[in-house]
Amino acid sequence: MPRSRLALSLLAFTVLATAAPASAQTPFPAPEADPLDARDGRRVERMEKVVRELRGIVFQMRDTGKPVVVQPADTDARMEELSSRIGDLEQTLRRLNGTLETTTFELEQAKRENGALRTQLQSMSDKLAAIEQAATAAPSGGVPPPPPPPVGNPTDAFARARQLMLSGDYDGAETAFAGFVEAFPDHQRTPEARYWLGKTQSVRGAHTDAAAAYLAAIRGWPQTSWAPDAVVELARSLVALKKPQDACRTLAELPKRYPKAPANITSRAASTRTQAKCAA
Repeated sequence: MPRSRLALSLLAFTVLATAAPASAQTPFPAPEADPLDARDGRRVERMEKVVRELRGIVFQMRDTGKPVVVQPADTDARMEELSSRIGDLEQTLRRLNGTLETTTFELEQAKRENGALRTQLQSMSDKLAAIEQAATAAPSGGVPPPPPPPVGNPTDAFARARQLMLSGDYDGAETAFAGFVEAFPDHQRTPEARYWLGKTQSVRGAHTDAAAAYLAAIRGWPQTSWAPDAVVELARSLVALKKPQDACRTLAELPKRYPKAPANITSRAASTRTQAKCAA
């Protein structure tokens, strides 16, 4: 028998049972002694539960005289709420996946760019090292004899070499600055002495020696007043040595390392860049 018909039959039976006096009720005969298996027992329990619910509805109608409102189970509402939460989680997960993909792409691109930059810097460093090595190994015409040790302390020796240069004695200044570099290789003014040494060597056309001196002076990119000019002078020496590509790479570092270089230095850098035919 379908469950709906069974429920109606039980409802009718309950109505009749509650309408008749209690004394008129006839007891059911005792069940036979045959035991029920577990499945039949569960079915009987469910049927008894339905009967109790139906009796409760009937008694409520009889006692109150009002329509009975049966509260539906909130299973559907909970399922809808759970489904909505799952939908929100899926949407959030999609957004996170999109953000992760974008971040991964940007990270990979940054790695490629950093790798290319490291390669470029390494290439430039290798070429500058080769220039320095060639400058050290290659003889240049008219090299003065080994300089005598500077007289006095480093401050006096540097001042004497600088005075010789200001007076126009470039040969004497070259000798004095070379002696200072040899005697005081670790002094704080030694990089500047190399810069002025390169100046004296550029005057006499010893571009290989001058390039080596400028390169040693700006090693580490010191933040000094003379460093931007040393970069330009290194580029000019490289142009004179017919190494325009190295000169262009050197000039490309000038605005990065010294963005506040004076106008006269940036103007000379632009002229050198034109001379080397650097790409715009």
